Amino acid sequence: MTKIKVFVTRRIPKPGLDILQQHCDVQFWDSDEAIPQDELLKKVQGVGALLCMLTDKIDDEVLAKAGENLRIVSTMSVGYEHIDLEACKRRGIAVTNTPNVSTDSVSELTVSLLLLVARRLYEGIRAVHVGEWGKWKPMWLCGVELTNKTVGILGLGRIGYGVAKRLKPFGIERIIYHDVCRVSYADDIGATYVDFPTLLSDSDMICICCNLTPQTKHKFNTKAFEKMKNSAVLVNSGRGGVIQHDDLYEALRTNTIAAAGLDVTEPEPLPKDHPLLTLNNCIVLPHMGSNTWESRNSMSEIAAANIISVLNGTNAVGEVIPPRNNGL
Repeated sequence: MTKIKVFVTRRIPKPGLDILQQHCDVQFWDSDEAIPQDELLKKVQGVGALLCMLTDKIDDEVLAKAGENLRIVSTMSVGYEHIDLEACKRRGIAVTNTPNVSTDSVSELTVSLLLLVARRLYEGIRAVHVGEWGKWKPMWLCGVELTNKTVGILGLGRIGYGVAKRLKPFGIERIIYHDVCRVSYADDIGATYVDFPTLLSDSDMICICCNLTPQTKHKFNTKAFEKMKNSAVLVNSGRGGVIQHDDLYEALRTNTIAAAGLDVTEPEPLPKDHPLLTLNNCIVLPHMGSNTWESRNSMSEIAAANIISVLNGTNAVGEVIPPRNNGL
């Protein structure tokens, strides 16, 4: 039997590639860098399955170039905002993602980033490198502790819950959260549901762990920052678009809030001349939430297995759009 042709838009960890090569004719963009859109349009022609990344634009033009053989778009990511879901539905193309695999890695990074910002660690590292480390000074590079603080979490899903669970041993006095609704498992970590204005006004530190929706788009803007404590620390590991970046710059520059740490930005990558990068009280990471071998290996395995499942007519993990009812 002729093997189904699969195109992979990037180099991926070996576990996922091994799964695909056992069953399919695999071609891939042999680079760690994103495939240019014009190359993607060439490479997808005639494929039965497409394994893509969050940075790939999978629109109706790409689907049309792939042709009627395309059965599934499997994204090696939790998010799928880069895929034209309506176009996939019209064409009967299944869409899958890799949910839950990065919960631990993103939760760990969120806590790491909060500590990095609150304790001003990056400023300390930079001071050593540029020769500013002199004799001991009683008020030099003083940050704040997590002990006895109120931590607010926007979005108490798996990652928000993971962040809260990891913060508890630091002696947090109170954990509050805001979400679209109350969740019963919040009781397991002693988290209290509050409305959004209360989250802003009561939190010493806020962790954004939610998805980007019309309701959360630019939810953190000038009005929100003005309701926060001047000493507040803001960390975002959810989606960059939840924060209005120009407003954040002004809030940090004028000390409306104390500091911020971003693992996600709008856009990505953030331009190197962006005003936020000029501030000492803002740390920006290059979207490293899932950057562990454990997470990436699992993501590649699930993305590959989803393709095999759909082609074989069995249930896939992370089904976003269900497949047509015909297997190999």
